[in-house]
Amino acid sequence: MADETYDPKRVEQLVAMLRELAQRIARLDAEGRLLDEVPALLKQLGDVRTELFRYEVRTTFDTPDVAEHRRIVDEAEPGWSPDDEQDTDEEDGWPQGNH
Repeated sequence: MADETYDPKRVEQLVAMLRELAQRIARLDAEGRLLDEVPALLKQLGDVRTELFRYEVRTTFDTPDVAEHRRIVDEAEPGWSPDDEQDTDEEDGWPQGNH
């Protein structure tokens, strides 16, 4: 898989990381030790933040092919409507008079 994409297995791992962090915070809070493990929490937060950034970048990334297709569609789209189609010869689909 290309490095520009974010595969489904990695998405599952990211969700697990987020849930683990949330559970850890809830557990420490329930035990009254939320601020006792600040260095460990900061490390875990940093790991989750890094992975969230990778997810954000890769899920919004357009491969060169997709970017080119999007450019072509964007250039062709303004001003076009189905009514702009020329009359065609029903037999071969070519515009009339261009045979």
